[in-house]
Amino acid sequence: MTISPGSRSPAHWPRPGNEPGRLRHPRPRPSSSRSHTRARRPFTQSLAGHRAGPQARCARSPPASSPSERSRPSKPPRATRSPASTAERTAQPGHPERPTPPHFEHPGGTLLAHLERVEALLASWGGRPALRAAGLCHALYGTDGFPLQLLNLEHRADLAEAIGADAEALVYLYASCDRKATYRTLAEDDGMLLDRFTGARVQPNLGRRRDLAELTAANELDLAAISPKIRTEYGASLLGLFTRWRPLLSASAWAHCRNVLG
Repeated sequence: MTISPGSRSPAHWPRPGNEPGRLRHPRPRPSSSRSHTRARRPFTQSLAGHRAGPQARCARSPPASSPSERSRPSKPPRATRSPASTAERTAQPGHPERPTPPHFEHPGGTLLAHLERVEALLASWGGRPALRAAGLCHALYGTDGFPLQLLNLEHRADLAEAIGADAEALVYLYASCDRKATYRTLAEDDGMLLDRFTGARVQPNLGRRRDLAELTAANELDLAAISPKIRTEYGASLLGLFTRWRPLLSASAWAHCRNVLG
């Protein structure tokens, strides 16, 4: 993530050099448009529905049958949530069993709306299910440009159980990437990634570098498409970055990049 939700200051706070993706922002404030007092299902249960599919999400135990219950008029079935609602029930910082929805103010509405748009954009580019799930959850561990950590790293196993190990690994890859040290050489065969959590340098394989580039493009292009200010201030640098990454991007992602950034 690279945008400051809820700040009265300019939307971007660039570091020296104004590199794309190297933007630091104040911690976002919750939006007052929704109440946060309703009891919600545990985060891991909600995300499990995203991986298992509609049938698993809709499965319910049969109601108890007693004479008094049989005499009552039947109630209409509850409406089921869409797969994107899994991100809405994101954990309160630090623990996956104390959920609070990430309805933080964000360009285009809320953080949740942005996560849903990134997932939809990756789907429109033909992304595989694990990449789309990572797009929906890409902000959970925080990022190099988004300080809020919605889920502590000690709960990586919980997220992996909920969305699958491959998708969780992509969420971690995106969150751990030190952008200044990684972006310049990512498209090279021997491109290295600096893990900002551990300080380790790793060499992702080509598939992982493509996933990282595709997810980064979906995130940045969603923000650029929805905000003229972002396009004006950062469009040229983003276009330069994605031009260098052209060998890693899918044809659909590159076409969308040219459509948004010119």
